Amino acid sequence: MAGRPELILASASPRRLALLNQIGIEPEHLVPAHVDETPEKGELPRKLAQRLADLKAITAQHKASMAGFGSNSLVLAADTVVAVGRRILPKAETMEEASDCLRLLSGRAHRVYTGMTLITPSGARRHRLVETRIRFKRLSAREMEAYLTSAEWRDKAGGYAIQGIAGAFVVKLTGSYSGVVGLPLHEVTQLLAGEGYPVHFNWLNQSSLSGV
Repeated sequence: MAGRPELILASASPRRLALLNQIGIEPEHLVPAHVDETPEKGELPRKLAQRLADLKAITAQHKASMAGFGSNSLVLAADTVVAVGRRILPKAETMEEASDCLRLLSGRAHRVYTGMTLITPSGARRHRLVETRIRFKRLSAREMEAYLTSAEWRDKAGGYAIQGIAGAFVVKLTGSYSGVVGLPLHEVTQLLAGEGYPVHFNWLNQSSLSGV
């Protein structure tokens, strides 16, 4: 295991860290990358997700370098965008924004795009873009009011968190559930394994860890 690359997760999201932990991966470093997430004029949702993932990875790599670490690291970044057609929904910061999102999503289909960028120790960039289609039930006024009161929507793309209460709104999902949460695990595993990161190491030790 000597000399293997370390992993930098370019995020402060507890959801993304929990997803990595779920598959036995514990990043050596967490380097949040706060970037301007404003869409460019005419930018399509899938382009925005990939551009922001790129920007986050580059920003985190620079921050790590300035802090004196990361020379032999893989830098993983992701961004999730919720869209209805070409319309990009915001990360809801106010109850009004969240209410607008819920009204738009109620009873119809939308798409969630999660872009990922992995920067290798040599500086190469690997990309993945995962698209998931979701249909919400038609929400009653009472359901909307109760969900807005929960405040679970705060700072969530599209004004909802599928891993929480809003999971009850989902009639159909085609694609990656973990991608909607924030990090598509199948694609993450492929990316990391392709660059020599020991994604299966903890799997091999799982039996001893669980006492089996």
